Amino acid sequence: MQKTPSTRRDFLKTAAAGATIAAMNVPLVHADGSDTIKVGVIGCGGRGSGAAENVLEAAPNVKIIALADAFKDRLDGLRGRLQKSQKEKVDLPEERCFVGLDAYEKLLKTDINYVILATPPGFRPLHLQAAVAAGKHVFTEKPVAVDGPGIRKCLDAHNEANKKKLCIVAGTQRRHQTGYLETMKKIHDGALGDITSGRCYWNQGPIWVHKRQDGWSDLTYQMRNWYYFVWLCGDHICEQHVHNLDVINWALQAVPVKAVGVGGRQSRTAPEFGHIFDHFGIDLEYPNGVHVLSMARQITGTKGNVSEALTGTKGFCQVNAYSIRDPKGGQIWKFPGRDNSPYTQEHTDLIEAIRTGKQLNELKTVAESTLVAIMGRLAAYTGQEVTWEAALNSKEDTFPKSLSWDMSLPVPPVAVPGKTPLI
Repeated sequence: MQKTPSTRRDFLKTAAAGATIAAMNVPLVHADGSDTIKVGVIGCGGRGSGAAENVLEAAPNVKIIALADAFKDRLDGLRGRLQKSQKEKVDLPEERCFVGLDAYEKLLKTDINYVILATPPGFRPLHLQAAVAAGKHVFTEKPVAVDGPGIRKCLDAHNEANKKKLCIVAGTQRRHQTGYLETMKKIHDGALGDITSGRCYWNQGPIWVHKRQDGWSDLTYQMRNWYYFVWLCGDHICEQHVHNLDVINWALQAVPVKAVGVGGRQSRTAPEFGHIFDHFGIDLEYPNGVHVLSMARQITGTKGNVSEALTGTKGFCQVNAYSIRDPKGGQIWKFPGRDNSPYTQEHTDLIEAIRTGKQLNELKTVAESTLVAIMGRLAAYTGQEVTWEAALNSKEDTFPKSLSWDMSLPVPPVAVPGKTPLI
């Protein structure tokens, strides 16, 4: 196992060495598609259900043959929908449908060669390491961790996947979206000149919440209501805003040096909202003094804005609009084509890599973007400046030591800037 990089420079150096796409032999299905891509889905909720539909649309000769979830109703719901709408593309007997906290282990022992990881993010490092150890190609939803120890596990899994010549694609779907790809090409070819500043937003209203029901244990309640607990979600800056932060990293081809931030609970203050914040404002400092404003909120009655923008010495780019203007506002370039369906394309790209024998491993880039979100959360929670190295090497492991349905799992206190320590 390779040593985890301990500095931002080492992290980027390792990323370059990892080479996202390299012409290497990997465990193959035949290029002509004569071998079936046999898919297992771990996590049968909303995102897992969406990814299951997407992978079946992505390429010929793909079949879902196994499902796993902690909750039987979730698994039964997806199984029933697939057997009704995709009956020719699924084969899901009872013996390949697994329920419980150890369901993922049982699924990985089947003869699937492609696994979708779509549980709450807190489980992602554990499941990634297990999938790679089992020799499976992986589609992993974002984010891939919720804390520094989780990121380090992901880096180990990335390195191990490269050794085993396994392919991993992440659910940062903008990297598979035609308009974003063409816009990034323009940026990297110098259309903006030197980038001097940026901003990225995921501002929206509230999302779902499930109040506790009679008979639910602590673990059942928190997993059913996973979005509101850091050990499961990482807070919404991590679970949701990671998309925009990934775009900024991609454009700048760098990760931040440090972060300072503010945040809190102004709208969602009741106990059913767990202990996460409802708003964040983060100043991210990238190399060469480039500052990026990151903003994320989930507050009733506020205006939505999900976007990324960059200013350079030659102009301004509204990245999500695929548009570049000169300093006076004149149009330099606008993406002229039609967008693709990136939620399907990311699976198409992964399957193509598997079938052609080219290694495609996005785990390091999504780990970088996830760590930016964790930096921002730590800065807002503590009120301190947080460096890249401090976030990466943090000892704060939020995942419970041993999970059982009847365990006591108290809700952590809400973070208080100036009092909550940086661990």
